Amino acid sequence: MPMRPNPISDAVQFLTGSALLYVFLLLAIGSLVIAGINLLRDPAQRNLRDLSTFVLRFFIGCMWWQQSLWKLPPTYTDRPDGTGGLRYWVDRMADGAAFQLHSDFIHYVVQPHFLLFAPIVYATEVFIGMSLITGTAVRLGGLLGAAMAINLWLGLYHAHGEWPWTYFFLIVIQLMFAVHRAGLSLGGDALIARYLNATSRRHEVPSRILALLA
Repeated sequence: MPMRPNPISDAVQFLTGSALLYVFLLLAIGSLVIAGINLLRDPAQRNLRDLSTFVLRFFIGCMWWQQSLWKLPPTYTDRPDGTGGLRYWVDRMADGAAFQLHSDFIHYVVQPHFLLFAPIVYATEVFIGMSLITGTAVRLGGLLGAAMAINLWLGLYHAHGEWPWTYFFLIVIQLMFAVHRAGLSLGGDALIARYLNATSRRHEVPSRILALLA
């Protein structure tokens, strides 16, 4: 009798079943190192609010990273024959979209050019995961995550077995990360902000762009 899946077995499978395990471990270690540097350099971040934000941001980042693992290139699926994975969900969105315009776009544009859109989806999810795990460019990562979740919310609105509120809650979480600048809580954005405040070049264009992302 197969073992019933549970959060512990799922976590073990996530940590041991991916060819990108070492990349994830580097991200996780990097996140802890960044958090440690912030704790050492900024006593103001030594509080429950920043620590809680760091933990919640980290786990949502892990969720995005995990979701990228079943749409790996070159097939962007989780099966050797090229079925399943991202292509399966794109097909479901063509039939389950809330608006006909969205459905038509999937059917007439995305599906015929799947290998053009698939790398964009994969790279975006990887970036969001890395952004939230390390707390770097969280404004951008949060907004991209919200945009991806909006696409899922509307694209799978009528899909059988899907609960639209699931994706709507993800939209809310991503926007909260962006609006409240969650990367400033023990993240890379806090290091960037500290650097910009200490440098005389903070009014230059590159620094302004960096400040906008962080």
